[in-house]
Amino acid sequence: MGKAAGMSGRALVVYGALDVLCVGMGMGVPICCILLGFPVGWYVARSALGAGEALGRGLARVMRAAVTTSLFTFALMAVLWGRTIVLLFDPAADLAHFGIPQILYTPRASFLGWLGLMIFLSPFFQLLATIFAGQVVLLRAADAKGE
Repeated sequence: MGKAAGMSGRALVVYGALDVLCVGMGMGVPICCILLGFPVGWYVARSALGAGEALGRGLARVMRAAVTTSLFTFALMAVLWGRTIVLLFDPAADLAHFGIPQILYTPRASFLGWLGLMIFLSPFFQLLATIFAGQVVLLRAADAKGE
């Protein structure tokens, strides 16, 4: 499992615990999970370099880890926010006082946008953060080697 995920089994368990902690720190808003993507990308790229892997393998390892970690965050967000989707179909639901920012024209549109941001876009932003950090580390290592 660890090799397919781009990280060791122990690192995956530590990541899972940190991701749950980050969701709790953000009170269900995964901003801390997105920021966690940067050290994850750094760690995966450094461990690939430490293992003496070629640059192409290091890039693939960063990509696998980024996909794995963002899928974990997606599953966490789907469990956390997915149960509120039924409020979209309840005509008596008071979405204006649900506690989310009302930045779109109607409370229903704002709620739908909020759920899309929490469930789908936040894990994608985490994926981008992990890939970016891993790419920077591998680029600097390749630059130092003269590749």
